[in-house]
Amino acid sequence: MRRSKLELHIDVLKALACHGRLKLTHVMYKAGVNFGVLKQCLNLLIQHNLVEEHTLHKKSHKTKVVYAITEKGLTALKNALEINNALQITEETNLPSIAMSSKSHNISKQDFHLTE
Repeated sequence: MRRSKLELHIDVLKALACHGRLKLTHVMYKAGVNFGVLKQCLNLLIQHNLVEEHTLHKKSHKTKVVYAITEKGLTALKNALEINNALQITEETNLPSIAMSSKSHNISKQDFHLTE
């Protein structure tokens, strides 16, 4: 099943929350997103101060660009998870026979280490 843009953004935020600073390719694999979609997603998340881009300088004069979730991004992710959990409970209560096929329905706060 195809993910919505919101689900893609949540998956990128979740990858950064779980693994800390990541290079572009690592975010791509951990969030399960192709390069073009990821660049658009990261640009939007950076624009809204949910993700930061950091350039690291090495001794060999090479630079490495990594991405990290911000405090605002953590708050947004926590809120998205709470909404998802509330809706999931409602869906399960009202429609117990419908199987949940979307990847995002299995997200819980225990999937990564966030402090409240």
